[in-house]
Amino acid sequence: MSQKYNDMAQDAVQDIYRLSSYDYPLPENQIAQQPAKQRDQSRLLVLDCVNNSRQHTQFETLCELISPGDLLVVNNTKVFPARLFGHKETGGKIEILLLHFPSLVKQEEGVCQATTQALIKSSKRPKPGSVLHFSDTLQARVESLLPDGKAEIRLFYPAHADLEQILEKHGEIPLPPYIKRPDGNTTEDAQRYQTNYARHLGSVAAPTAGLHLSNPLIEKLKDAGIGFAEVTLHVGYGTFAPVRCEDIRDHTLHKELIRVPKETAEAINTTRENGGKIWAVGTTTARTLEFAAGHADKKGRLQSVEDLCGLYMYPGYRFKIVDNLITNFHLPKSSLLFLVAALAGKKRVLEAYGEAVEQGYRFFSYGDAMAIITKS
Repeated sequence: MSQKYNDMAQDAVQDIYRLSSYDYPLPENQIAQQPAKQRDQSRLLVLDCVNNSRQHTQFETLCELISPGDLLVVNNTKVFPARLFGHKETGGKIEILLLHFPSLVKQEEGVCQATTQALIKSSKRPKPGSVLHFSDTLQARVESLLPDGKAEIRLFYPAHADLEQILEKHGEIPLPPYIKRPDGNTTEDAQRYQTNYARHLGSVAAPTAGLHLSNPLIEKLKDAGIGFAEVTLHVGYGTFAPVRCEDIRDHTLHKELIRVPKETAEAINTTRENGGKIWAVGTTTARTLEFAAGHADKKGRLQSVEDLCGLYMYPGYRFKIVDNLITNFHLPKSSLLFLVAALAGKKRVLEAYGEAVEQGYRFFSYGDAMAIITKS
């Protein structure tokens, strides 16, 4: 008998790590294709792990969940217009997606050169040495071809020009692949696919939990005695990379640049010492804070950090800094769903997702939100 129960327990443990067990049915019409009319008018599912309850409300009521003396931490990264459309020397059309904001490597004879990696979409893949034309002020040369459709490229633009402004003029914000519109991006996306506090350029995808925070709501939270602090994690294209390992423990994440400034580390330390709770806005913020925990001093106090973060969180991970999490609804079988399950428990999360589907919630980047409470 004992062996039977041991086997059952082992099966339950293995199921936690089985990729297929993180699948869930989602009607296509519940994948949000447009943002809500106003940022804070999204719906909010409150998953209270302390009282084992669920509540349905509006995001604008967030103040009612957070106590004075708590600290709200956000990711202030800014999405750059990483998608470019142009043509090859042969005249054929080409589309590229810059995977990182280009790094200036050389300036001579009035021309700047910057390098990065890109995904290239074309009827015929360009060869190394090929020149790509995007505008009178922006060209690129393919330096080398990499696996998975990637390439090392070198951009050329006038030394008197600002690359960010060139990309703003000739590029577009890369929306996630599950946002499928016949007419593509709208002018609204340039503003609504950025958080109101986005100021450090470097992401190819938005930290979407923060899209719900309107300026009036932020001021209301501050007026209620709730702290507000910022970190940076530049979201890479790897955030959309599917998990292909049936045992999720075998998956690895692409590393992304993170920064925790001194003032944020100090705000977190003070909040914890005073008995306040740390609320992470988004999985990128949660990963940044938990990575920073590994750089704490001997007393467990956070320090300022700037590093590459590849922290991968799935059930079994024990959170060290984050008490509560505000997050959107994530794709089935995704590393972001594993992170949420690590915080709240897989069964509880999937049950909440099932209820959200039944209640008609909107999913993914432009969709509704969850507040996960593990400490009240």
